[in-house]
This record gives sequence, C-alpha cells and structure tokens, in this order.
Amino acid sequence: QVQLVESGGGLVQPGGSLRLSCAASGLTFSWYRMGWFRQAPGKEREFVASISRSAGSTDYADSVKGRFTISRDSAKITVYLQMNRLKSEDTAVYYCAVDIFGSSPEYDYWGQGTQVTVSS
Repeated sequence: QVQLVESGGGLVQPGGSLRLSCAASGLTFSWYRMGWFRQAPGKEREFVASISRSAGSTDYADSVKGRFTISRDSAKITVYLQMNRLKSEDTAVYYCAVDIFGSSPEYDYWGQGTQVTVSS
C-alpha cells in the first residue's frame, strides 16, 4: 500500500518561508514523477510544482515561479517544497502526489494534506 505523508505546514507571516516534506512508503517500484498541489477554501485544487524521478526535471505554476523550489531525495523517496516570500494567497491545504507510470496526466496516489496559512 502506497502512502504519502506531508509535513511542515503551519502559520507564517507574509514574506516568510516554509519547507514542506512528503515522505513516501510502500513504493516497491520506480515512480515517474511527484508533485505538489494546493486547495484554498472555496477553490478548486491547483497544480503547484512537480519533479521527475530520473532527470529531476521540474515544472512550476506561474504563480509560484521564482518563489518555490521543489526537490527530491530519491534514496529516501522524499520530495520537498521550499516556499519563500510567501503571500496571503498561498494559504491552502498542500497535497503531494505520485505518478507511478507517467502514462497519463493523472497522479496515482495522494497524501492527506498539510495546512499552510500565511497571515500577519
């Protein structure tokens, strides 16, 4: 059973930083990419960033480019999201997800989410 556990969320002031972690277990085979998504109250879930396992290729939503950085530790099957210069509009529940095969745009497994609140 694949499980993804996010951690690192919390309350931070505008302009501050947080680092989210996503630890995967039960992945007995290679994975294609892992990603971060977020969902703010009353809004649909949106893509934040993704990283491929093999080449470490990254992709970001325009709203976070230059502020967020996704990275991975393949040995530990852990993905991180370093979030800098946070804004109130970054407030959301952040989810990580894994795409095992890369054969479709969809992700296969999701974590339970971690709350990020940006407020003074």
